[in-house]
Amino acid sequence: MSSASPNAKRQTANAERFMVRVYQPSDREAVRDLCCRTGFLGKPIDPVFEDRELFADFLTDYYLTCEPDSAFVVTINDSVVGYLLGCRFPRRHQIFSVRQSVSLGAKALFRLPRYKAESRRYIRWIAMNAWREVPSAPRDVGHFHMNFLPELKQIAVFRAVLERYLRFLADHGVKQISAQMVTFDERRTLHLFERYGFRVLNRSRISKFERFTSESVYLSTIIKDIVEKDGQVLYQVAPGTHRVNSGSQTNAP
Repeated sequence: MSSASPNAKRQTANAERFMVRVYQPSDREAVRDLCCRTGFLGKPIDPVFEDRELFADFLTDYYLTCEPDSAFVVTINDSVVGYLLGCRFPRRHQIFSVRQSVSLGAKALFRLPRYKAESRRYIRWIAMNAWREVPSAPRDVGHFHMNFLPELKQIAVFRAVLERYLRFLADHGVKQISAQMVTFDERRTLHLFERYGFRVLNRSRISKFERFTSESVYLSTIIKDIVEKDGQVLYQVAPGTHRVNSGSQTNAP
């Protein structure tokens, strides 16, 4: 697969014509809105946490403020229907996260009396359980996360966005990238990422959504070496090349 051009348009069976392009400042609110519309296992976050402003701040502020050049959006008819937010500078992200946690924590405590019971449970999970349940990630490796409207979750879209991002990383001399992905026991798996050379470092069970689904929900850390092959940075590897490590951790809630 050749590298995607900045304005390349693609066709999927169910998603009409889509385009992958670089993030622009005018996309900010659309990206934040999409983050909240898909924050609860692909559904709106509101039943779990009602404060969309804080939720979007936590998940998007660093990328849109500090590394907007590492962000890409998927559009259909000029509407943002997906995005990939990346980080090439992990130390910068760590410093930002420490400062942000203080600011967002203060806002959450101030607003806590106005929150509904479910939102207060979410805050309690962050304070009491997140540090135990979220699996570790390489501290010196950059990362990314992707989000799409449910109807846009097509392999063609996935490939186009990831190819664009990996090409960007290769052009900037980045040799390795990681991500953390939500997965289920039987439904959304890591097979697609493994097919393209990602390997699983660890996996932990996450309890924050257990009141809303009967399925076990996991957060998995994956990593990939960025290596070109025949001019491509995203290519399929032999089946079974990368499997979940036998030593992967699974923390019960």
